[in-house]
Amino acid sequence: MVLPVDISPQDLARYAVALSNTKGGTIVVGVGKNGVQDASDIHPLQVTHAIFELSGGKLSVNVQHHRVPGEDVRVLLIFVPQAPYVLAAPDGEVVAWDGAHLVPVTGATSDRVVQLDYTSTVPPTGSLSDLDPVEVARLRAMGQRGALAQLADLDFLSELGLIVDVQGEWRPTIAGILLAGTPRALRTFVAQAEVCYYHHATSDVEFQFREDLLRPLASLLARLHDLIQARNAFTPVQVGLFRIEVWDFDEAVYREALLNALTHRDYTVRDVVHVHHFPDRLEISNPGGFPGGITSENVLRHQPKRRNPLLAEVLAKLGFVERAGVGVDKMYQLMLRHGKEPPEFTTYPDAVTLALHNPGFDAEFVRFVARKQEEMQTLSLDMLIVLSVLKREGEVSRAHLAEALQLPEDRTPRLLQMMEDRGLIAHTGRGTARLYELSADSRAALKRAVSSVAPMRMAPARPGAPARVPAGPREVALELARREEGVGNADLREACGLNTQQAWRVLNALCTGGHIEKRGSGHRTARYYVSGQADRPR
Repeated sequence: MVLPVDISPQDLARYAVALSNTKGGTIVVGVGKNGVQDASDIHPLQVTHAIFELSGGKLSVNVQHHRVPGEDVRVLLIFVPQAPYVLAAPDGEVVAWDGAHLVPVTGATSDRVVQLDYTSTVPPTGSLSDLDPVEVARLRAMGQRGALAQLADLDFLSELGLIVDVQGEWRPTIAGILLAGTPRALRTFVAQAEVCYYHHATSDVEFQFREDLLRPLASLLARLHDLIQARNAFTPVQVGLFRIEVWDFDEAVYREALLNALTHRDYTVRDVVHVHHFPDRLEISNPGGFPGGITSENVLRHQPKRRNPLLAEVLAKLGFVERAGVGVDKMYQLMLRHGKEPPEFTTYPDAVTLALHNPGFDAEFVRFVARKQEEMQTLSLDMLIVLSVLKREGEVSRAHLAEALQLPEDRTPRLLQMMEDRGLIAHTGRGTARLYELSADSRAALKRAVSSVAPMRMAPARPGAPARVPAGPREVALELARREEGVGNADLREACGLNTQQAWRVLNALCTGGHIEKRGSGHRTARYYVSGQADRPR
């Protein structure tokens, strides 16, 4: 859009809001019928103030003078982002730009505005120098699959939509700067892409550590991973001869949560993402509510909507995220498999907060799910939701299960009947009085999964060192043998899900190696103690 210099700041503001309501872009002030005009007398602050007043503070623009090459004049450039929703003036007027004129916004225009993609826009003063070669190389390393691997750098960036040809010159898009921008470019064009990490030693609002991060996305995710893992811990859960590590915050879950926040946040809003790391929860808050129609009550079922299609597409091509929008399903499934509460979304008009809770976990449920998998009984996400609710709450109605499943009640009978046929759940009563509960077989299986041994919580290793991970029943037996009452064959069977002979072999091997000593005889009465403890008075 080009405009002459004889225009008031108030009229400029109307054009800016109209352009934002359409697709965003650049307004050049200083081009009239007689060619280029000097716009030096128009002060940028006058324009930004007028736009702020007209949009009610909802539209932020970049205004700067630009000297025309070969001319002793300066034009005024106004970089206008695309609006995530229709902007109206205080008097209720809503206008858009049709390419030639200001036009009223209709309902159809309003629907179209929401679909526009801010990450595909091109900053007016951006250039290839705003891309960091190191970050481009990092992206190339991630894209070593298929045809992308064979492309030269410029073709690689162009194919992904990270640079576009503007009048014969390669220029980066906002997505390009988010993924490979230099520190200066990030500060200049997308300062709102910052993430603030806070660590809280207790559940109190006071934090003990903070780090502000404004980096390209791959580097940003790597640093957040380091910050969270340095304060993460896990508990090993033994299932037969296998071990499952249940972390306070599972890496795959919080990575998916962070990617969702960074991919789908509203980059037209000048707020940043906040990550609060408490001992009992991880909270990730990002600007911009859910895209239209999605709520915390239907996030599992609603058709995926991408606020930033180009950015999401690039991340999918590079292997960061799933293109099919299964990130929320993945978080739910992993947390439920590990005996934890499902993710909790809290929505506000202009933000979303995701909480990953860690009040502990249900080791019985972890073992139960793992054994069902060993029996080749695949448990879908819907089945896990039903089993988790019934395990926590006992008898519940179909309406309550439908709410947890985020499904209409009339779509649940088929699932529930299938689970009854497989012996997972049972029902009592009829009609509206019908209640569902775990089947007798499921309750018995969960009871067998109970361990009389308190779970061993393992702290993370020092940075750079491998985590201390128990290798199996041998380490569990040693840990139990350090107790005052030592360990018996039954203790180890119950803790690790072994049979009598398997437990005896583990304990006998430790005795032979001199790690533990045996006191008494027989599988039922013999006790084992760490060497040197067996002779203590009892």
